[in-house]
Amino acid sequence: MDAIYAVLEFLLPFEFIDYTFMKNALLAILLITPIFAILGTMIVNNKMAFFSDALGHSALTGIAIGMLLGISNINISMIIFAVVFALLLNFIKNKTTYGADTIISVFSSIAIALGLAILAQTGSFNKYSSYLVGDILSITPSEILYLFITFIAVILFWYFMFNKLNVISINKTLAKSRGINTKLIDNIFVILIAVIVMISIRWIGILLINSLLILPAAASRNVAKSMRSYHLLSVIFSVFSGITGLILSYYWNIPTGPMIVIISGIIYFVTFVIGKLGTGSNFLNWEKRDRSPFKKITKRRYRSYD
Repeated sequence: MDAIYAVLEFLLPFEFIDYTFMKNALLAILLITPIFAILGTMIVNNKMAFFSDALGHSALTGIAIGMLLGISNINISMIIFAVVFALLLNFIKNKTTYGADTIISVFSSIAIALGLAILAQTGSFNKYSSYLVGDILSITPSEILYLFITFIAVILFWYFMFNKLNVISINKTLAKSRGINTKLIDNIFVILIAVIVMISIRWIGILLINSLLILPAAASRNVAKSMRSYHLLSVIFSVFSGITGLILSYYWNIPTGPMIVIISGIIYFVTFVIGKLGTGSNFLNWEKRDRSPFKKITKRRYRSYD
C-alpha cells in the first residue's frame, strides 16, 4: 500500500491526502463508484430502484439473524440473508399479478421492521446504528483488497453477461427466442446486486446506498445519446460525485456519504434540465425515436446468438 499511497501523494499534493484514512477512503471510492455506476445502469433500465432499496433495508435483518445464530462475522450473515432475500423477492415478483413496486415495498417493510425488532430486543441496535449512514473513512487496507476483488469480478461479469442482460431488459421474449436462460441470468444479476450492496453497506449506509446506485445512472440517462455514452457518463458522474463529495466532506466537516449523495443529486437535476432544453437527442428520446432498438444493437451485440 505504501507505493499506492506515494502515487496518490504525488498526484494530489493537497492537505487532505496526508492522512491515511483519506487515502483509504479515496481508494475505496475509486473502486466502489464505478461498480455502482455500472450496475446502476441496468437497475434503472429494468426499473429495479425499489429492489436495491429493499436489499439495503434487509441488511439490519441479516445482522440480527447473524447475532441470533451466533455468527461472529456479520458480513457473512448479511450476504447470506441478502442473497436468499433477493432470490425470494425476485421469484415472487415474477409469479404475482401485483405490481412489482407493491411486492418490493412489502418485503422491504417486513425486512427492516424485523431487523429493528430483533436488534432492539437484544439491546444491540445502538451498536449497529452506524450502518444507517455508514462511514467510508473507517475502511481498512484489507477491506480495500476485498473491494478490488469485487471490482474485478463485476467487470468480468459485465464483459461476459452485458449482452444477455441488455436483451432481457429490452424484451424477455426476444431473449428466450435467442436461447438465453432469462431466469438464470436474472437471478445471477440480483445475487450480484445483493452481494455488492451488503459489502458496501458498512461504508455507504443503509439510508444512502440506493441513492448512489440510482442517481448517477439516472443522471446519465437524462443526457446520453447511446448505450455506450449511457454507461460512460454514469461512471464519470459516479466517480466525480464520490471524489468531490469526499474532498468537500473533509473541508466542510460533513459526513462523506450524504455529501456524495448531494453532489449526485445536483448532477441529476443539472442533466435533467440539460435534457429538457436539448433538441431531443438524449437517451430517452433515442429509445422512443428508434422503435426497433435491435437495428443498432443486434448487428454489433447479438452475433453470438445467431
